[in-house]
Amino acid sequence: MHIIVGLGNPEPAYKGTRHNIGFEAINKLAYDFGIGVSKKKGHALVGTGRIAGQPVVLAKPQLYMNRSGESIQALLRFYSCTPQNLIVIYDDTDFELGTVRIRNAGSAGGHNGMRDTLHHLGTDAFTRVRVGIGKRPPGWVLADYVLSRFIPEEHPTMIEGVTQAGDAVVKILADGANAAMNFFNQKAPQ
Repeated sequence: MHIIVGLGNPEPAYKGTRHNIGFEAINKLAYDFGIGVSKKKGHALVGTGRIAGQPVVLAKPQLYMNRSGESIQALLRFYSCTPQNLIVIYDDTDFELGTVRIRNAGSAGGHNGMRDTLHHLGTDAFTRVRVGIGKRPPGWVLADYVLSRFIPEEHPTMIEGVTQAGDAVVKILADGANAAMNFFNQKAPQ
């Protein structure tokens, strides 16, 4: 079984913000594969189903971003999974809007949700799908930027990024993370 977690903030006030693109990717996967994400487990909303022939748990932590690791750790325990069966989808300001990059390990890169996840899991050996939300404009405080909403002109590219993140998860499950990296990390940004 794989646990696929999209990072975001749980309250309605954060819906549609750049920091919640992980939630949007989970919503897209849930829609595409007919998985209801509504049960509460491990401080998260979860749903179980199959993607690419693999049993999966889709999850959206219901703790704030900087406590994501607490939820992820609880989910791994509840479903008796190891970090090697974990895929985390989250926003990244290092990439242009809509760009998707996959990694098997690494640092938090300044992302509070990932920092907390690394702290709680005690390892960086899990797969990440990073979705570019655009570089922070000059003069913006990072927290204000990631909590801002996409402007209308960005919506088509954001939707494409969310779709690509879902496609990346399918490729990881079907062919492995290395094959997915070889495919998605070579793509030029749209």
